[in-house]
Amino acid sequence: MSATLNPQNSADAATPHREITTPLLLVLALLSAVAPFATDLYLPAFPEMTGDLHTSATAVQLTLTAFLLGVTLGQLVFGPLSDRFGRVKPLLAGAALCVAAGVVAALAPNVGILVAARFAQGLGGAAGMVIGRAIISDLSTGKRAAQAFSLMMIVGGVAPVIAPMVGGFLVGPIGWRGILVVVLAISVVMLIAVAGVVRETLPREKRDAHAAEDDAQSAWTTLRNPAFLGYCCAFGFAFATMMAYIAASPFVYQDMIGLSSGGYGIAFGINAFALMVVSAVSAKLVASHAVESLVAVGLSIIGVATIAFAVLAFTGAPAWSLAAPLFVIVGALGLVFGNATALAMSAVSSHAGGASAIIGALQFGLAAIVSPLVSIKGEDTAGPLAVVMLCTAAIAVATFLFARHSDRSDR
Repeated sequence: MSATLNPQNSADAATPHREITTPLLLVLALLSAVAPFATDLYLPAFPEMTGDLHTSATAVQLTLTAFLLGVTLGQLVFGPLSDRFGRVKPLLAGAALCVAAGVVAALAPNVGILVAARFAQGLGGAAGMVIGRAIISDLSTGKRAAQAFSLMMIVGGVAPVIAPMVGGFLVGPIGWRGILVVVLAISVVMLIAVAGVVRETLPREKRDAHAAEDDAQSAWTTLRNPAFLGYCCAFGFAFATMMAYIAASPFVYQDMIGLSSGGYGIAFGINAFALMVVSAVSAKLVASHAVESLVAVGLSIIGVATIAFAVLAFTGAPAWSLAAPLFVIVGALGLVFGNATALAMSAVSSHAGGASAIIGALQFGLAAIVSPLVSIKGEDTAGPLAVVMLCTAAIAVATFLFARHSDRSDR
């Protein structure tokens, strides 16, 4: 990784900070990973939490729902705020809120306080995700932005995949409160890193222009851009494909294939490693290949692999054969996540905060919708997972083709 990804030209000299340095990229990757880690790290502790808090499984599940709701709403709040007041102040405010809520969550005496704290934690954690994308958009577009997003996805994109595995190892030794302390520690590191590394990237004149613009008008300007909408949906539904896999993976690997919990962790880790490697390769490939072409290749591979998975699931093939298409699907997402994000953000770079908010809200909104659907028919069939992944992959392909057509028509 080079020390500087995107030195800008002299026309951008009015912006206080114009380079994506290695420390900045690492901090932005951390910001994108905090919310996924806080979402998934404590999932293996749900049974223990039910007993310790003297509550129901439904109430404990509500702590996750509240967090996801906070993340979704937080992106819609902090994204536009960062367009109006700059990137740093809202980012620091969000990080501070995440830390304060993390303290309350770790010490919560009952599930009601925990639910409220988790909502606030999601609200604050969302600032890092949404503003991190906006900062990259401030500093780069096109291939350089795709490279930066792909490198950031090595951490941020893998986080929701490996977090449940890490949580499974931690819940025994430190318990659910200990896991929430780990989340708190990550939030503290985030706050310190933001204060020490991140500098303002949005010029004063752009902030003033956004301040004079009505928020609803700004949102409408972003939403009516067909290229942005298409690329945004391509990313969102590709992410939904991965979330469907994550939600169903314990049933597929343990109940159907018959792996132990340790074997499940290894299989999960192999797929996460594939995503990480392909994301790194993607960051290299953007220097010599069109960003749109990389997304097209990734989505094509995912489409073929989801069809193969569905055929295996509905024809009574041996359960172990399901592992191969899942490996291919998760790996190929490394060609999609960073590149599709870059294409979407570049389409509306003048409204980077609001655009990032829409991307993030769609991402987590779809994740919340698809996750329960994969277990509709119980834990002994991969049929629902196959249907969900076929639908999300097909929509991702269709919206990408729509966006590419719109993008080319505008040139």
